[in-house]
Amino acid sequence: MRALIQRVSTASVAVDGETIGAIGRGMLILVCAMQEDTSDLPAKLAAKISKLRIFADDAGKMNLSLADIGGSALVVSQFTLAADTSRGNRPGFSTAAAPEAGNAAYEAFKSDLAALGIPVQSGRFGADMQVSLTNDGPVTIWLDA
Repeated sequence: MRALIQRVSTASVAVDGETIGAIGRGMLILVCAMQEDTSDLPAKLAAKISKLRIFADDAGKMNLSLADIGGSALVVSQFTLAADTSRGNRPGFSTAAAPEAGNAAYEAFKSDLAALGIPVQSGRFGADMQVSLTNDGPVTIWLDA
């Protein structure tokens, strides 16, 4: 699995003009299941992200996790994170998991993150979504599980 994490002060996702998920302070997590992923990766990625210390403590240092600040997560599926741009100008997505496997991994990741006590909002797998955010910092981190 691959994730792109953005520390946000607010984020939301809409489908057909209707907001289907929104959070305040926390993380926007764009996730992509890859072909070689094993069934244990969503839980491992959720555990890593829940403990990732990217929020400022009283001294202004990135020393607090999502759980520490009582933040929320907005989880959005994004198969384009699997883009291969090594040849030509048109990205290829052949390393992304097939839609059925990708959706299963996406749902598992959301459940695993919520089971860790993180409030989770989400997008809709496979939908054309409009994502809005206020990136805090900015802080953006790429993770491969």
